[in-house]
Amino acid sequence: MLIKFLLAIALFYIAAMIAIYFAQALFIYAPQMPTREIIATPADIGLEYENLTLRTIDNEKINAWYIPANNNKTNSTKTILFFHGNAGNISHRLETIKIYNNLGLNFLIIDYRGFGLSTGKPSEQGTYIDADTAWRFLVGQRKLTPQDIIIVGRSLGGGVAAELAKKVHPAMLILESTFTSMTEVSAKHYPFMPTSLIVKHEYETYSKLRDIHCPIVIAHSKKDEVIPYEHSQRNFAAANEPKQFIELDGGHGGGFLLSKQLYVEGLQRALNELL
Repeated sequence: MLIKFLLAIALFYIAAMIAIYFAQALFIYAPQMPTREIIATPADIGLEYENLTLRTIDNEKINAWYIPANNNKTNSTKTILFFHGNAGNISHRLETIKIYNNLGLNFLIIDYRGFGLSTGKPSEQGTYIDADTAWRFLVGQRKLTPQDIIIVGRSLGGGVAAELAKKVHPAMLILESTFTSMTEVSAKHYPFMPTSLIVKHEYETYSKLRDIHCPIVIAHSKKDEVIPYEHSQRNFAAANEPKQFIELDGGHGGGFLLSKQLYVEGLQRALNELL
């Protein structure tokens, strides 16, 4: 009887792992949280913007916003290419847009495939293609040089940003609240799962940093309840010089706002000293 019971548990566990393997995108990507609807635009915070549709090499349509620095009152060519986290869409990032706009920087933000108004379904390789598409837009259509572009990734977006930075050598890479890899952060939240075997959207940020040769800024809070602070410590140790660390306060989603003054001062210092 005991053997049958243990066998039933083992079969259930294996079946659960197989189900999670094939359905893991539902756990990693949450474009519907809180909604896929575009709930606001930069115009709602007094900023001019262009609503863009970028077409990828695999024929998806990626929604993006381009916000010129200070309503085009400056001639700055320095441009932020921003990749957001795994939930919501570009309309939930107005605070971030405002912060970088106040720093005198142009700003391009995209919604990955399957997020907001973008078509398709999200995947690791899909988000990389979407990032390449945004980069090609800035370099090809906006005629920017790589040294004009600062790549920024927050949370999941840090994994996307690291992959792009490894290939294109931007002016700077900024990683906010970013994991070493999806496999390792999944192991923290699901210690009973063999994450090294079943995670297929890996986003191996840590292993890519040694191949990224541009100034790097890493920001994280010790109070982050989603991605351990230790992940950014390890990422920082692996990053090449020059590099700087911004220590935030607060939880995963709002640390940059709770510690806004430290965050903005850290960004301004990095822009002044590393560019």
